[in-house]
Parts: sequence; C-alpha cells; structure tokens
Amino acid sequence: MLSIRNHRLVGDGVSFRQTPNTGGTLQPRFLVLHYTAGSSAESSVESLCTRKPQGNASAHIVLGRDGRIVQLAAFNAVTWHAGVSQWDGINGLNQYAIGIEMDNAGLLHREGERFVSWFGKTYPNEEVLLAPHRFGGPVQPWHAYSEVQIARALELSELLVGHYGLQNVLGHEDIARGRKVDPGPAFPLAAVRARALGRGADTQRRLLVNASSLNIRSGPGAEFDKVAPALKRGAELLILEAQDRWCRVAVVGATDLEGWVCNDFLAPLPETRSTTRSATRSAPRVLSRTERATPVRRATTRARSPSTKTAAAKKVAGASTRGRRRPTQTTK
Repeated sequence: MLSIRNHRLVGDGVSFRQTPNTGGTLQPRFLVLHYTAGSSAESSVESLCTRKPQGNASAHIVLGRDGRIVQLAAFNAVTWHAGVSQWDGINGLNQYAIGIEMDNAGLLHREGERFVSWFGKTYPNEEVLLAPHRFGGPVQPWHAYSEVQIARALELSELLVGHYGLQNVLGHEDIARGRKVDPGPAFPLAAVRARALGRGADTQRRLLVNASSLNIRSGPGAEFDKVAPALKRGAELLILEAQDRWCRVAVVGATDLEGWVCNDFLAPLPETRSTTRSATRSAPRVLSRTERATPVRRATTRARSPSTKTAAAKKVAGASTRGRRRPTQTTK
C-alpha cells in the first residue's frame, strides 16, 4: 500500500532518483497523466534525469508496466512535463500539476501485418488496441497498458487526489489539445478520473438543457457529427465525463443515447428532482486489458465515429467562445 511522507511516495516497488530538471515550489491543483512513448521505463527515467541542450523534461513519477514506480521529484517541486498547456483558464500547467509518465510506446503504425513503434520495436497483436482518439481522427493502433499498470495508476491517482486535494485528473491530451494525444484511448482515463475524484457509485451528476435545442455530437467540439436529433429544453442529462468546454452525457429516458454537448447550454438540475430520482447507470469501472485490447480488435462506441476532418476542426473548437446566453435556436 502506498503512502506519502514529506512529499515522497513510500511503499513496495517504489524507488527515488532525483532529476535535476525541476523548477520552484509547486502547489498542486491537478494530476496530469502521460505516456512516455519510449522503449522502457528505465530509458525514460534516464531521459528525464538528463539535462539536454535542446530542452529539458521531467515528471514526478515514472510508472513501469510491471507496476514499479520511480519518483523523480518531490510532489511540492515543479517539474517540466506539461509544456504549452491550458486548462480552466490557467496557462502553463507545469506550475500547477503533478505529472505521471506511464511506460507505454503510445501511437504505433502498421508495417504490413506488424504494429511498430516510432523507435522500431514490433508489438504483438494482444498488446495493440485499434481505436480512434476521443478528440477525433481515424482508427489507429495504440500500445495497450498492462492491467497492473492501470491498477497502479488508479492507486496513485486516488492517493494524490486525497492527499493534496487535487481538483481534477487530466490527460496531456486534455491540456494540450491538438499538440498531444497521450495517454490515448488505450488508457481508461474517464474511469480513473471518476474513481480518483470519489464520484459516487450510486449517483452521478445530472444537468438540464438550458437552450431551446442543443445538438448532441460524437465528440467534444462543434466539428463532430450529430448523433441524434437536437435535444429540447429541459432534457435531463447524466454526466459521464466532464471536460473544460464539453461533456459526454447519457440522455435520461433515451435508450443508449450518449454523446457530447457544450457546457455553455446546461443548467443544474433542481434540488427537488436531483434528490428524489435515482441514477440509471452505475459508476464507471476500470476495464481489464482483455476487455480493452485484443488482437486487431476495433474499439467501439455508441456514438458514430468522429469525423476525420480534424485539422480544421481543431481550429474551430479552439476559436469557440464561452458567452453564456439564452439561445433561441439550435446550438452547437
């Protein structure tokens, strides 16, 4: 079992190696999860502990595929893992976030029947997940995480959130949209986030549509396809995954209808309704590797696959504004 003493991890399978790549004092508000896109945990530790003339990087934790943990900096020290980043109106997440790097090759590519990393290593089918990224793009091969690694990431997330009172558990992909894609679709980020933040197993947050109509889409942006006719004012939604500008929802009373809606056009459910109705779905669970990655198996979603026209789409999403208003026509 892991614990924290003087901003350092204590527990089985934990070691410490100080990286020279640190900044000032960190007052953590977020946890950011990454994949290393490297060949091994050891090589990633070496890289993050080396000063480089072209730019230094570091993180607080490197998490191996076997569950071993190497801590590289105390949790109250700034490390350089986020780069150019933004979340909830904050720029530069290095100053506000604890970073965990998970040993994982990341996005792979095909060479005939083989799945190969950027550094030339071939991975067997059982370690590959075929899926689109949740922010759009085609179906691609991703290196799967090990079950023990996912379990250890969940344990770390719960411990850090509880110890430091962190506000959110994010992926690098969340805070550097269009620039980074880690930890990618092979990692169950939404389930880990929900568990770490202690969202109730019996109830989930509900909101109402506060617009005359609101489009529900296959991804978090106005560029994604609509998955159903527009929702009407007063439609009740169950929040499955919340992001900065959009959230993934299930429509209460509609069979298997899930999708993404813009947060600007949602309102809290009145207390009398939220306390008298029980949730229709259980809390997210962390899927096993068997469930998440099988040889040449495609990930499926209830919503339609996102549009592949992502280059221009990201610009559209980034240019959207937050103005709150009472719309009179279909929005987003």
